[in-house]
Amino acid sequence: MPCTTILVGRKASNDNSTMISRTDDGHFDVKKMIVVEPKDQPRKYKSVISHVEIELPEEPMRYTSCPNVDLKDGLWPATGINAANVGMTATETITSNPRVLSADPLVVYKKAENRREKDVPGGIGEEDMLTLVLPYIRSAREGVLRLGSLLEQYGTYESNGIAFNDENEVWWLETIGGHHWMARRVPDEMCVIAPNQFGMDSFDLEDAFGKQENHLCSADLREFITENHLDLNQDGTFNPRDVFGSHSDMDHIYNTPRAWFMGRYLTPYSHSWEGPQAEYGPESDDIPWALVPDRKVTVEDVKYMLSSCFQGTAYAQYTSRDQEKRGVYRPIGINRTGVAAICQIRNDVPEEIKGLEWICFGSTTFDAILPVYTNVPKLPDYLSKVTTDTSTENFYWGSRLIGALADPHYGACIQNIGRYQDAVMTEGRRIVRKYDRKMQETGDFTLTEKANRELCAMAKEQTTSTLNKILLSASERMKNGYSLADK
Repeated sequence: MPCTTILVGRKASNDNSTMISRTDDGHFDVKKMIVVEPKDQPRKYKSVISHVEIELPEEPMRYTSCPNVDLKDGLWPATGINAANVGMTATETITSNPRVLSADPLVVYKKAENRREKDVPGGIGEEDMLTLVLPYIRSAREGVLRLGSLLEQYGTYESNGIAFNDENEVWWLETIGGHHWMARRVPDEMCVIAPNQFGMDSFDLEDAFGKQENHLCSADLREFITENHLDLNQDGTFNPRDVFGSHSDMDHIYNTPRAWFMGRYLTPYSHSWEGPQAEYGPESDDIPWALVPDRKVTVEDVKYMLSSCFQGTAYAQYTSRDQEKRGVYRPIGINRTGVAAICQIRNDVPEEIKGLEWICFGSTTFDAILPVYTNVPKLPDYLSKVTTDTSTENFYWGSRLIGALADPHYGACIQNIGRYQDAVMTEGRRIVRKYDRKMQETGDFTLTEKANRELCAMAKEQTTSTLNKILLSASERMKNGYSLADK
């Protein structure tokens, strides 16, 4: 699924929290946010897409999930935080190359061609991974190891990147062919930018096959590289992006420009991103996978990057005056996003309230992001009671309506959009601060449910108010308008 991922190490953030974030860019998938209790977690999992069946461990933990409302193509839970305050986002679809995929083919479901044959199940993929992993892990590292073992046993039918975080660490795993994988611990002081490409540009194989402090990989990765002549590096430095990834013309239109925008935002002073002397341009193959930001990174910064339509550049979709460059690159904030989430694990609050999940439905360019406490038995109806019918009674459809109405009237609507996004962020932060203090003072952490209800009531009020304004602006600009001094 075409998506964009941003990862923030704890020393790179303004409040010493870790953050993993992603836009889940399907095809206008209707999404909701729910809590999955242990009693509702299956003991035997069957994938809708690949038909693979997997026995699951006993004693799963409670976790949040953002599944599809229409289950015809599977659950696709996208993102969540579990009761141990471990976050997971799955997955960022990435690229590979024919050398890798021919050596270790993807494990694709094969339907029987006649009655004498049996269906052959495929591997695991984006539909499945969060359900198979998140309820059973107590650290980000454990997430890598559990998913890695599943990939080695069952394989995958697609190339994916998956992120995990706990209060101390962020890990990023990328699949290699059908059964191989590698994972790196994101350095604490760095941010990772990942736009639908195999991203890692360095990897310490000695650590991965030794102490395993910051690098992990499938057990036979060295032999796989050697036996299939995959190492393209000339100077002895191992660059996995060159070995396992791609540098296609399509990457230069669809993928690398998004990395360029994010890198440009994070390091405007320490790197040069524009002009004839630029270190990196929108089509550069060597944009770093991880960067030390020029200043500490906030949730607002992450949301801004995830909302990008190349604003402030010659490639801006809505505002560029350069007709040749305008809209030529795939934006981050795209129309068909189902959900975008920032899983934030905090360090300055008690264990019971460390996990905050910031949720945005619909096109991130136009829609607001709302924080919710994740250590709860259920979530308010405004997030969880969503159907496939359009409605103003939930955050998903309210957000979709705002984006669809504002897009064709960007100039007239963008000021109200900015006010809406700032209001939800400001009030969301205010409510979280209030309940953080109240829960620490009283020791009553069941107040998380009340806090979430207040957060959702605020979001509904702000969304409805903005929808009223955007609808009026769009109505005033309908093509069938006609005026004959009729005031």
